[in-house]
Amino acid sequence: MPKTIISDTSCFIILKNINELDLLCNVYGKIVTTIEIAQEYGEILPDWVVIESVKDKHYQQILETQIDRGESSALALALEISDCIVILDDYKARKIALELGILYTGTIGVIIKAKLTGIIPSIKPILEKLNQTNFRLTEEIKMQALKQAKED
Repeated sequence: MPKTIISDTSCFIILKNINELDLLCNVYGKIVTTIEIAQEYGEILPDWVVIESVKDKHYQQILETQIDRGESSALALALEISDCIVILDDYKARKIALELGILYTGTIGVIIKAKLTGIIPSIKPILEKLNQTNFRLTEEIKMQALKQAKED
């Protein structure tokens, strides 16, 4: 597992909305995020979230021409930290991460990892809670997640 886990806003919001924010801490321990993401989140983050600043804002500004500020700051920070993974749900941000050689996962990936590491017994109840929100969870993604979590 990479040493540093950087989270974008969407993962914080989605997990908070379904009362599962602690999954992040339970799976990874410490989470790193940026000032921009903390501002987007709009609430006080738990004490296991460390807020770091992007040192070279140039990369962030370039990325902001293609994706939002939070995602741009997360990817710019990832470029400055070796051995990290970024939690991203936005398709365009993921595509850019791939182009930049940055490892990423998403909120569903966090949930799957929680199951595979024995933190939760099943992802099905959490997927059901996600279905009650505005999170885009297609049947195909749900089936892939269940297969990866060995629940198919």
